[in-house]
Amino acid sequence: MVTIRMIAKRCGCSAATVSKALNGASDISAETAERIRAAAQEMGYIANSAARALKTSRSYNFGVLFEDATNSGLTHEFFSRILNAFKHRAGELGYDISFISDCLGGREISYAEHARYRSCDGVLIASVEFNEPQVLELVNSGIPVVTIDYVFEHCGSVQSDNVQGMRDLVKHIHSLGHERIAFIHGEETAVTKIRIASFYRTCKELGLEVPEEYVLPAFYHDPASVEEATRKLLSLKVRPTCIIYPDDIAYLGGMNELEKQGLSVPGDICVAGYDGIKFSQIIRPRLTTLRQDAENMGISAAEELARSVEEGKLYIPGRIVIPGQVLPGETVRKIK
Repeated sequence: MVTIRMIAKRCGCSAATVSKALNGASDISAETAERIRAAAQEMGYIANSAARALKTSRSYNFGVLFEDATNSGLTHEFFSRILNAFKHRAGELGYDISFISDCLGGREISYAEHARYRSCDGVLIASVEFNEPQVLELVNSGIPVVTIDYVFEHCGSVQSDNVQGMRDLVKHIHSLGHERIAFIHGEETAVTKIRIASFYRTCKELGLEVPEEYVLPAFYHDPASVEEATRKLLSLKVRPTCIIYPDDIAYLGGMNELEKQGLSVPGDICVAGYDGIKFSQIIRPRLTTLRQDAENMGISAAEELARSVEEGKLYIPGRIVIPGQVLPGETVRKIK
């Protein structure tokens, strides 16, 4: 393992000078600092995390809180893409990550207590019921927090542009001649409310009538509930010509019901998803969907959390909105 003393010997200077150069001290020349840092990189030097923590009073560790309602865990492709990008960018910024929960060693523990136990410099809340008392305790604990798709006044946030995303998807479907568009949405969350409102607003802007029975609840990532909602839509006297599903995985339930009723996509009815996961572009016909930029969301979340930690009392929470993109696919055909 390369040590500061080994770098000092190679550069012909004291260990104290090497330490100053690696820690950005201002009382050595820029030329000397650059020469020492170049030697350290060439020799493969990695700072001792325990020593760095003692010196800076920071752990260089981010906590991640991820609890989705369907218990999909890291098989949830949208959030796994966010977390993977978050992990890589955090590593580039010098941070490790630890998952936190309400259980430690077989005993119950609050999220805030777990974050303190792990000495987290900050916490990313990627998915959770944001109004739960434990979450509010963490948000108000003084530990820097950045949220995904939710806004607390004194925390940074990274959001997918659900308003524009739904608007773009509906306008794309309408551009292909569809005027009877139904929407099966997920459970009641802040994201769901925004998507529903954007759906109604866009339809109104386009002069489309939306019967009450065309907008039905289900659950994200839950094909069974979506299958039932699809059955209800197909039982209507006047069926929609296109159904928007809450996410790409949930669409599998809709696909099952359509097949049971002998309906082809897009010949008999058209469908669209939301998320733009890889699976949606592999199945045939290729799913028309709205791709959320999960990778950019994860990168932005890591950068925002690092900024929150490093700026401390000077930090002003950022509100970062990441645009999505319609992937036209093959499941919505032109009907006019």
